[in-house]
Amino acid sequence: MNILFLTQVLPYPLDAGPKTRAYLVLRHLAESGHEVTLVSFTRADDRPESIEHLRRYCREIYTVRMQRSRIRDGINLLQSLVLRRPFLVARDWVPAMAHTIRAVAGKSPRVDAIHADQLWMAPYALFASKCLRGQRRPWTVLDQHNAVFNIPRRMADSESSFWKRALLHSEARKLARYERSVCRGFDRVVWVTAEDREAVLARDAYAAGRPALREVIPIALDLSSRRPFRQGRKARRVTFMGGLHWPPNEHGVRWFRDEIWPRVRKQAPEAVLTIIGKQSSEMAGDGSGPAVVATGYLPDPTSYLEETAVFIVPLLAGGGMRVKILDAWSWGLPVVSTSVGAEGIRAVHGENIWLADNSASFASGVIDLYTNPVLADRLAEGGRRTLEAHYDWRKAYRAWDRIYSFA
Repeated sequence: MNILFLTQVLPYPLDAGPKTRAYLVLRHLAESGHEVTLVSFTRADDRPESIEHLRRYCREIYTVRMQRSRIRDGINLLQSLVLRRPFLVARDWVPAMAHTIRAVAGKSPRVDAIHADQLWMAPYALFASKCLRGQRRPWTVLDQHNAVFNIPRRMADSESSFWKRALLHSEARKLARYERSVCRGFDRVVWVTAEDREAVLARDAYAAGRPALREVIPIALDLSSRRPFRQGRKARRVTFMGGLHWPPNEHGVRWFRDEIWPRVRKQAPEAVLTIIGKQSSEMAGDGSGPAVVATGYLPDPTSYLEETAVFIVPLLAGGGMRVKILDAWSWGLPVVSTSVGAEGIRAVHGENIWLADNSASFASGVIDLYTNPVLADRLAEGGRRTLEAHYDWRKAYRAWDRIYSFA
């Protein structure tokens, strides 16, 4: 089939969870014999060589630069308050993207299916479907990475400012209504976790009668290029990896640095908190001293991961699956995470992960794994076994053939 594949982030390199998901789904479809046309937003740091890599799997590629500003965000926020539509969706409706999709739809000989990767591309997919009314209506598929409304809802729960808390709760309510409504407009909706699916659709009688809106296919990894690291005597880092431009990451890392890290340092004074990802530099400020290292974005973080004793996922908000846990398991690293951080993953406390939801227990978990190599190795090995059994893309993504097996 000819598939129009729409993404909110350029799906390469594989340095973030959404990119990993989109890339391997796109690759699976292409290697299954489908013709894929990619239309994607790009950012300033996206490289031409990334687009060239994607041409291996795409018949054509069209890109639109995502340009945000505080002024534009302010306008979208006001419109959101007045029109009662979600800010996070309104912010990413870009006329240039709509124009590109209309042009691509007009020049394509036939579009059999439109694939929207993440909620932000859902309105573009429905728009594209309308642009193709002159031909047979295309199949529409939404890959719903998160129950997006849960992100502002959970952030509100720990927000001290009354006004910010009120705005976050308002945004969560708008998103919940919007997500339910949008799902009804697609022929197939795929979720990465059953928890997210139920959070959005549990009270929707229409969705309950449409099994096609309730498919679950987890995020998976290409394990052929992943080998566990061998930690040596330099394994003294406690490492977080993820972009701090994403509010749940920034919020969770700040909580760890301010409330948990001092407890860890008392028991392990030689340990170094290492934060890898975009916009992480400020986390090493505020007089944190040499015990906190923020590297910024690293194309290859191998040298830091080889020195990592404990990998942390201190998230208090979020949705979907945390690919960073799958990554850590693929590298053979023991993980300490909150329950929210490990949501949607086959994580079993004491078998393949250490789960903790308050400052004291999280610190205790980090210290135990840092000082007990036998326990750390046992959890790391359990994580790798879980990954190989359930999150190998060559096995898990065969389920996408069922989504696209229509006449």
